[in-house]
Amino acid sequence: MSLIVQKFGGSSVANAERLRNVASIVGETYSAGNNVIVVVSAQGDTTDDLLEKAAEINPHASKREMDVLLSTGEQQSMALLAMALEADGLPVVSLTGWQAGVQTDANYGMARIRRIDKERIESELGKKNIVIVAGFQGVNRYDDVTTLGRGGSDTSAVALAAALHADLCQIFTDVEGVFTADPRLVPNAHKLDEITYDEMLELASLGAQVLHNRSVEMAKKYSVKMEVLSSLERKPGTILKEVIKMEKMLIRGVARDNNVARISLVEVPDMPGVAFKLFGRLAANNINVDIILQSIGRDGTKDISFTVSRSQKQAAMDIVAEIKEALHARDIICDDNVSKVSIVGAGMESNPGVAAKMFEALGEANINIQMISTSEIKISVLIALEEADHAVQVIHDAFDL
Repeated sequence: MSLIVQKFGGSSVANAERLRNVASIVGETYSAGNNVIVVVSAQGDTTDDLLEKAAEINPHASKREMDVLLSTGEQQSMALLAMALEADGLPVVSLTGWQAGVQTDANYGMARIRRIDKERIESELGKKNIVIVAGFQGVNRYDDVTTLGRGGSDTSAVALAAALHADLCQIFTDVEGVFTADPRLVPNAHKLDEITYDEMLELASLGAQVLHNRSVEMAKKYSVKMEVLSSLERKPGTILKEVIKMEKMLIRGVARDNNVARISLVEVPDMPGVAFKLFGRLAANNINVDIILQSIGRDGTKDISFTVSRSQKQAAMDIVAEIKEALHARDIICDDNVSKVSIVGAGMESNPGVAAKMFEALGEANINIQMISTSEIKISVLIALEEADHAVQVIHDAFDL
């Protein structure tokens, strides 16, 4: 008998028809002799609707109260799915995050899971119940409801799979698996049968919206076998694993992230300690910096540019403005009309010429590169926002993915 964790996203449980479809998938898995834990997201646009309701009442509501509100979306989904399974004559129990023993820190709105108390879930599985858990939420040491941030239901599912030593964690979405690029942008993109944790983590961090990057980090850390597959079509998906069979493909995928803003400090004194003052202050305020570019010093000054997410743009600009005089910068420039386009593949580390091929494709398409960032398995470039979709296509074609 296997233990299988199945997570269903908002589009998979969006309405009554979709919920009945999910109940059918879960029922088939259970009837095959497996123990089943199901993690659900809020239906469709429920979370966005709740955010709008909160804004109508209090645009500056506390994060604690926002967590209390937003957690109700997943609770609706879990109860409705339990009702659908009951209608099919299957034994089922639904549990909120705190009932399922999901213990988190006290960082409201972006909590991290500290541990999972397994007793309740193990007890329900022992009664041969299908256990449905509300994703995206837990409880902190003050017994307050917390949420895990956008995409947190993926993290909930992997955490449960890790804690209970599940044989498989399946992430059901509205796509068939992980593709070489977003098929909405690149019609000839194709599904990968398998991908490494590291490659998937890079793709998730670089804009691919199939999985939440924190869930991939956790899956790698605890060696959780994962499969990304469609809830709408019954066919195999993409398996995530530590090592995959070698193929001719050096590049596994192309991703683009439009949630980017570039901030530049112009004519900063070319002297030791400037970068520390800038990035140390940003780090102290929990602002994540991605690509960094520092120009060669001239006339005793240099320019420093870096990227942040658009959601942190204003906070970053406020900090930079505060320390502008201390850094003796002549000017500050912010541009959010940019996009980050990236290629990912473990094969590129030992194969020279990958970067040149990417840059050649962009050059032939007359797409200008503003900034470049590289690692062992990825290359990212910052380009104009209006050219991002075209860039993904030409890079995908250049590597014949």
